[in-house]
Amino acid sequence: MPTKETGERAGSGPVVVLIGSPGAGKSSVGRRLAARLHVPFVDTDALVEEASGMTVADIFVTLGEDEFRRLEGEAVARALAEHDGVLSLGGGAVLSADTRDRLAGRRVVWLRVSLSDATTRVGMNASRPLLLGNVRGTLLTLLEQRTPIYEQVSTDVVDTSGRSLREVTDDVLRVVRDG
Repeated sequence: MPTKETGERAGSGPVVVLIGSPGAGKSSVGRRLAARLHVPFVDTDALVEEASGMTVADIFVTLGEDEFRRLEGEAVARALAEHDGVLSLGGGAVLSADTRDRLAGRRVVWLRVSLSDATTRVGMNASRPLLLGNVRGTLLTLLEQRTPIYEQVSTDVVDTSGRSLREVTDDVLRVVRDG
C-alpha cells in the first residue's frame, strides 16, 4: 500500500483495483485517484483496444463477446502482474474465475452505483455494446448478475450514487491510504 507521505509502496502490482458496473465511475475516479497518488492509471478496456487495434464495440460486433472476454482476461492478467498504479477493470472482467483468483489478496474497491445513477451516467453510449437497446433493463440484469461477484472479490466498497466525483475519489483515497 502507498505510504501516506509519498504514495510509494513496497511490493508489486496495482496500488488499487477498481471494479463495478458500467456507469459506476471506475475510469473517472481512477484517473483522479492516480493523479492524487502520483501513480499511473490503466483501464483494461484501453489495454484490450491497444492490443487488438479495435474498439471494444468493434470487437463485440466483429469477433463476439467470447473473444472480447478472452482478450480482456489476458489484459487483466498482464496489468495485475505489471502495472503499479491504479487499475480499472471492465465491468464484466470479474465474471472470469481466473480474474477472481488473480484479485485475491489485492486491494479491490467496488464502486457501487444505483441503477438510476448508472442509467443516467451511461445514457445511450454506443461504445458500451452490452448496453445497446434497453439500457435500464440491461443494466438491471447486469447488476443482478454481478453484484454478488463484486461483493465476493472486493475488499472495500465506496458508494458513488448521488455523489460528486471529488467525494468518491476522496473516499477511495482514504481506503487506499488507511487500508
